[in-house]
Amino acid sequence: MKNIPMKKISVFFSALTLAFAVVSPAWADAAADVTALQNEWDRVNFTLKKEEQVKPLEALITQAKAVNAAHPGNAPALIWEGIIHATYAGAKGGLGALGECKTAKSLFEQSIAIDPKALDGAAYTSAGSLYYQVPGWPVGFGNDKTAEEMLKKGLAIGPQDLDAHYFYADFLITQKRWKEAVDMLQKGLAIPDNGQRPLFQQGRRSKMSVMLKTAQEEL
Repeated sequence: MKNIPMKKISVFFSALTLAFAVVSPAWADAAADVTALQNEWDRVNFTLKKEEQVKPLEALITQAKAVNAAHPGNAPALIWEGIIHATYAGAKGGLGALGECKTAKSLFEQSIAIDPKALDGAAYTSAGSLYYQVPGWPVGFGNDKTAEEMLKKGLAIGPQDLDAHYFYADFLITQKRWKEAVDMLQKGLAIPDNGQRPLFQQGRRSKMSVMLKTAQEEL
């Protein structure tokens, strides 16, 4: 191996240190901002009734847009803005709901183009949930085949992700594929609680337990 002069090595590490000094604060700020979105969404989604969620979600959309403006091209930030738009669509309903879903879909697609593995494949899982819940053509973009493809991709990237199991199981229930739904829910509920996001963990697991009982009764 060719010897590299110490002066060049010193210059290299000085440049590397400078790069981290420039990049790391921005990355840390983005992560903190995304965590703030996530925590507020958990509070709104799991502690408020649907009719109480509209105004807080409108405020959260504004906050999410600001985060993405401050951190352009950040895949997790795009995912969370998409999730918030999709949740807002469900809470508000009416004619504007489909437009919110289309916005969410676009944000998930942008995130996938940047980093398909971000947040354990959450963009695939979230997009998949839209595809089976939104009406199909000519009203909307709903498509069960695409939904399952997306949900499977999300599960493949995040095999220990609670939401990947929850949404795929929910899709299977809409298809009356009860045995597959039971298996998916049992696998999801067996995932250890990582101690993070207690509202999310409790809310999702509670819903999955109810879904599991329903699916087992249909077998």
